[in-house]
Amino acid sequence: MAKPKRRYVCQACGSVSSRWQGQCPDCAEWNTLVEEAPQTVFSAKHDLSSGGRAVQFVSLDTPVALPQRRKTGLAEFDRALGGGLVPGSAILMGGDPGIGKSTLLLQTAASIANAGGLVVYISGEEASDQIRLRADRLGLGKAPIRLASTTSVRDILTTLGSMDTPALLVIDSIQTMHSDQIEGAPGTVSQVRGCAFELIRYAKENGVALVLVGHVTKDGSIAGPRVLEHMVDVVMSFEGERSHQYRILRAIKNRFGAVDEIGVFAMAGAGLEEVGNPSLLFLSGREEPVPGSAVFPALEGTRPVLVEIQALTVRLASGATPRRAVVGWDSGRLAMLLAVLESRCGLSFSSAEVYLNVAGGYRLTDPAADLAVAAALVSALADRPLASGTAWFGEVSLAGEVRPVAHAGVRLREAAKLGFRQVHGPDGAAEKVDGLRFSPIRLLPNLVDRVMSGA
Repeated sequence: MAKPKRRYVCQACGSVSSRWQGQCPDCAEWNTLVEEAPQTVFSAKHDLSSGGRAVQFVSLDTPVALPQRRKTGLAEFDRALGGGLVPGSAILMGGDPGIGKSTLLLQTAASIANAGGLVVYISGEEASDQIRLRADRLGLGKAPIRLASTTSVRDILTTLGSMDTPALLVIDSIQTMHSDQIEGAPGTVSQVRGCAFELIRYAKENGVALVLVGHVTKDGSIAGPRVLEHMVDVVMSFEGERSHQYRILRAIKNRFGAVDEIGVFAMAGAGLEEVGNPSLLFLSGREEPVPGSAVFPALEGTRPVLVEIQALTVRLASGATPRRAVVGWDSGRLAMLLAVLESRCGLSFSSAEVYLNVAGGYRLTDPAADLAVAAALVSALADRPLASGTAWFGEVSLAGEVRPVAHAGVRLREAAKLGFRQVHGPDGAAEKVDGLRFSPIRLLPNLVDRVMSGA
């Protein structure tokens, strides 16, 4: 038997090194390498003399029954999941501290328990009394939830094995769980990986819907080893700014539904409230048209959402260095768009500070927002408000062309539903929608002409 080898595991990304270093060579984080229990190196060749179990193969055309989903009682949560909870699935939910993860799961657990399902809620961060106080504040104190506060995976699995199989098991959070079979403190890579494996195996074997709450790092990604996201079936991110009332539940990975579906909630005194029409939420407060304001029909998964993009330009004295500030959009894409406007349209932003904001704290990743951002920037620079009742979408190339984007028809129908009368977009994206006029734009200079003419 070979001599056990030392190994140092990064607590940020999970990479393994043979020696300790101050900085992780993979993720460049400092002081994250921690020594784990040495592993014995065996021969790579398996000994087959003791036999093995034959693997059963199936063909691709073998009939497969669709999973029977359980409704959570929250339509927005069901939408993000793809229709509801799948028995035997493992869900990892991450989000900033205090964003409302525990509140959302407590409301979900109460809804399923009140509907007759057995729900087990395990908290490793809060005492049972704290959770009961929150439940009373939310009006959920009478829900028949099995509640416990513990961090031992052995104790959890032993207890679950001695009772009826629950419909939903919530672990809040996986970083606080501890297994006595693994060396290391709670939250280390080996503990998170080992505890999650045991809990997921129990869920798969017994057909239990498992929800694991995960901590996030300072950049918003889920803390712990990356393998944790590969082990689960669904990875969800609960996003939002604490200064804003809205929250977005986004599916980043989903083996049972569409990726990038979202559910929208609003934080209220009685907990999280569903927002059936998020466009009304993000467009609320718009009155008279002002320069630098453009409406963009975004698309999240299969859901269209109309958001307001706001731009502000401030002329500076000669020689001053202009500032670029962006909230809710990619700053690199803003720099590219400013360069295209200067090069292809002859506009000068080099002597002006530029501020860009997506109203409501919404975060845009859709490339179709280029045209709306360009319209807002030109409107702000010219100090001319865009025509009321208009929306803009389209991707802008470096040549100044406005390119087609996906699902133009869905965007147009959402704009018409909310009372917009005209939409500017890429040529070839026209679709007949009652009460809506589509105006195609081929080149970015055409956009400047329309903004200046007030069309």
